[in-house]
Amino acid sequence: MAKKGEAHHGGAWKVAYADFVTAMMALFMVLWITAQDPKVLKATADYFRNPHKPIYTGPAGLMPLNQSTINPAAKDKTRTEAFPNATLLQRIARDFYKSLALDEATKELPVDVVVTPDGMKVNIFNRAKRPVFVRDTAQLTEWGQVVLQNLSWLIDRHRFKVIIEGHTPTGFVPPKADYGAWELTADRANTARRALEKYAVSPDQIKRVVGCGDTQPMPGVASADETNARVTLSLSLQTSGRRELAANNTPAEPPPATGATE
Repeated sequence: MAKKGEAHHGGAWKVAYADFVTAMMALFMVLWITAQDPKVLKATADYFRNPHKPIYTGPAGLMPLNQSTINPAAKDKTRTEAFPNATLLQRIARDFYKSLALDEATKELPVDVVVTPDGMKVNIFNRAKRPVFVRDTAQLTEWGQVVLQNLSWLIDRHRFKVIIEGHTPTGFVPPKADYGAWELTADRANTARRALEKYAVSPDQIKRVVGCGDTQPMPGVASADETNARVTLSLSLQTSGRRELAANNTPAEPPPATGATE
């Protein structure tokens, strides 16, 4: 109640405030509708033309419902729920990094391991800072020998089948006229094969050895980038190996150091 002598200002401000809130709500609705999928827009327009018809029955929201929104982990190689044995394979990959004293958080690792539905894919990069091969040759450096020796133990321990591919960037200048990118990548892939077999891998585990020249650059990498100078090994579990991993959920023990065979 106003005190005696004071003017009464009335409730006009309440009406103005209510109009402002209504206008803001209308603006919000317009912005929300215009941000929708075209199907939602059409369904909304149809509703106002004929309110008695069923409205849009698909998924509503600002983002379309697709595989990436249902399972964003599918694109993340560090997430392991996508396929059987992935958790264990990821652990094997981490153990391989540790054997090479590599930190997975490093921006440009000299070795990259990706878990796949049937095993793992290992890229061994031949970058200038830490080369795997002597320049323009298929001769392994000391670092290259260390990587392949540790990898051979991993392959033998888990009985992986192996496909080996050699790759090079575009712009490779051959040291001699009859020795180009195809010859170099084929020789490097074969050098990797010989090293694996020398240290631990049985020849019957090697499925294919391929020199790819400069035809298959890494995804999202310029074809001339030195990252494309690499040897890629695709490691796939045999059927018995898959059953063993799933049953035990632990990596198999390494073979005896005496070199005894079964």
